[in-house]
Amino acid sequence: MTTGFIILTIAISLLKVIIASPPTFVVEWLLGKFALHSKLSEESATVTLSGKRLEGEEKTQFIRMFNEATFFDKYNEYNLPASKTVTPFIIDVNTGKRGVTLSVYIYSGHADVFKHGKKKTVAYSLRSESLQEC
Repeated sequence: MTTGFIILTIAISLLKVIIASPPTFVVEWLLGKFALHSKLSEESATVTLSGKRLEGEEKTQFIRMFNEATFFDKYNEYNLPASKTVTPFIIDVNTGKRGVTLSVYIYSGHADVFKHGKKKTVAYSLRSESLQEC
């Protein structure tokens, strides 16, 4: 009886510690699942501009600049930017079962990103000096 109580107390204490302060990789995984501006990898992304695929160094450089960009603001459905004058970079990302398409409109002061998922579209703005020089 006493041994069982001690084992149960230790197990509950360990569970409490793990829940209260999870390991770093668990926290990073959870934050990555719900991040609006997630990092891209070269293997899972296809980048096109005006129907022409970017390959090699151009693709690597664009993805690096996109990943280094800072999230600035999320647009709601009432203040979505509309631009027909700027040609967007189209990024197709295949992650697991889901595919996501990103439309990146680059302006002189910021970049607007439209993230098209299976069921909804989310728009947000990025700040990046290197991305704005594209």
